[in-house]
Amino acid sequence: MLTTIKMTLTASALALATAGSAFAAAHANPEVGGAEMFADKNIIENAVNSPIHTTLVAAVKAAGLVETLSGEGPFTVFAPTDAAFAALPAGTVEILVMPENKATLTEILTCHVVGAGVMSDAIAGMIADDNGSHPVETLGGCILQAKMDGDMITLTDEMGGVATVTVADVKQSNGVIHVIDAVLLPGADDAMGDSMDSSMNDSMEMENPMVGGAEMLASKDIIDNAVNSPIHTTLVAAVQAADLVETLKGPGPFTVFAPTDNAFAALPDGTVETLLKPENKATLQKVLTAHVVAGAVTAEDLIAATRKSHDGFYHFNAVSGDALSAKSTRSGRVFIFDESGNAYEVTTANVMQSNGVIHVVEGVLLPR
Repeated sequence: MLTTIKMTLTASALALATAGSAFAAAHANPEVGGAEMFADKNIIENAVNSPIHTTLVAAVKAAGLVETLSGEGPFTVFAPTDAAFAALPAGTVEILVMPENKATLTEILTCHVVGAGVMSDAIAGMIADDNGSHPVETLGGCILQAKMDGDMITLTDEMGGVATVTVADVKQSNGVIHVIDAVLLPGADDAMGDSMDSSMNDSMEMENPMVGGAEMLASKDIIDNAVNSPIHTTLVAAVQAADLVETLKGPGPFTVFAPTDNAFAALPDGTVETLLKPENKATLQKVLTAHVVAGAVTAEDLIAATRKSHDGFYHFNAVSGDALSAKSTRSGRVFIFDESGNAYEVTTANVMQSNGVIHVVEGVLLPR
């Protein structure tokens, strides 16, 4: 838990500051949410003026960080939008802004702040210099991994969550803001302490969809909930045969695209029986891990990624190394494509787990 805000620049921050020394260049500031941003105003003044950062501003006030972020700096703030906060499990923001959770809120917010003013071209240069992934230490003490996704900068947090910089280089009198589309979280052992676990889980459980008529509890892990699902008996048997139970009960977080019993039954006759044989354990493991992605990826994350892509697809890799793609419709339906070209709809999305999220899919994803 955060006890003090580390205001001394780390070696990483010093490198960022040196590389980003031109961050106050005079070209026009981009608008944020349709609002003008002024380079002669500080981070707090501009954030207050942004119509898509009302939650962030409220959180900064609740954490007592207004004076800090109005200070001399310079700072780089990766600023999650209102939509990013809304994508957190239901009730999370309300719990975080409670006075008793101020230390946790402070730690989360300062994991979005770097003690240097760094423009996007400097970040991109350091990513290239570090062979595709540059570690960024924040004032909250957590380490973000900066990477490139095409021409977009992404940040991976300590929970495996990924945020994309959607508006870069919003210059401030005391640094720079980069707008991001997701909230960055410290490691589970740091941010989500015992003081919050019970209330957060209670809130999440109230909102979790049922699966096959069975209640899914966000306080339980992927295996515990899958065992409780009456439409995932084949998947559970396969996970047990592949010796993946311990893995999927681990801290994760994981995203699991979970085929139903009907999905397995639709495979050619004898396929499941063959895969469950001990001599085919390696093949079974590859098939199952082709349904698992590192990090907790919600349906909203997938939809946002598809809509930002050039071809309408979001391309990503499963734990197995196999390629998967997601595509969304205008109405918000999500389809997952496997390497064999099959497309299956996510029929129940965002079943939150203590170690990730499950999305129920109507087919088995097969490697090529």
